[in-house]
Amino acid sequence: MTEPRPIRVMVVDDHPIVRDGLKNLLLAFDDLELVGEAGDGNQAVACCRQNRPDVILMDMFMPGMDGIAATRAVLEHYPQMKVIMLTSFVEDKLVQNALEAGAAGYLLKNAPINTLADAIRSVYAGQSVLSPEATTALIRTKTGPLKLGHNLSARECEVLALIVEGLSNEEIAERLVISTATARHHVSACLQKLGAANRAQAAALATKHHLVP
Repeated sequence: MTEPRPIRVMVVDDHPIVRDGLKNLLLAFDDLELVGEAGDGNQAVACCRQNRPDVILMDMFMPGMDGIAATRAVLEHYPQMKVIMLTSFVEDKLVQNALEAGAAGYLLKNAPINTLADAIRSVYAGQSVLSPEATTALIRTKTGPLKLGHNLSARECEVLALIVEGLSNEEIAERLVISTATARHHVSACLQKLGAANRAQAAALATKHHLVP
């Protein structure tokens, strides 16, 4: 039985160290084969013409033609190729722009080696791959920013209401019939999730954004 040919992969990044790291990654997998590399978008388009990769690992930010423009240019000429955008940044608009340009994947550069390899296989098979951060960013572009306090639990909302009343940790513990340590934990969680520096700021934010009755 004939073995399937490896997936042909091209690496595009303006930093040689990053390119070397990605190339070494590909060597760890028998079903992935490096067929080319480029240091900017213009080189990427020329390299596609010469090497015909199946999947391109594309850096987002590069001098000259950036990753989004390069993705558009590549897919205009070679629509069968798949592009995975690799970046250190996840911003709502960047994710949207990358997908609108035709990218089939959006991953962070610190993704584990197996995650990246699986992403290459998935987009080659016709699937889309987004990091959890990119998925959240994409949802925000459709639904708007998440409301402050959306991640507060029911208990934390109760604690926040008592913070607004001005109760101490000990008084909160007594009111909710919990230990002082547990009350302190809930108060810390409330401050962290609201991005508040102290109890007074948390109370002010809770009142301003109508987070408590």
